[in-house]
Amino acid sequence: MSEQTEKTQRIVVGRVVSNKMDKTITVLVERRVKHAIYGKYMRRSTKIKAHDEANTCNEGDLVSITECRPLSKDKNHRLVAVLEPVAGVTTGA
Repeated sequence: MSEQTEKTQRIVVGRVVSNKMDKTITVLVERRVKHAIYGKYMRRSTKIKAHDEANTCNEGDLVSITECRPLSKDKNHRLVAVLEPVAGVTTGA
């Protein structure tokens, strides 16, 4: 029983579609799924709410998020990094 099991947390990449909430962003994650009968690849998307502690993200940013404990009713992911900030938007004063 001395073995320790490490939980691997899933990291996903997506675009920020909303940052209107305080310390919360909505991320659109797209994936490609093969159709069962026709074999054609289709795009499927999921909207995930993630925790952004410093309110650093803007709409259009490409971000990396990971799973974490539930932070609210809908929010169980947190921001890892902003991979590609949207051009032309400056943060700060």
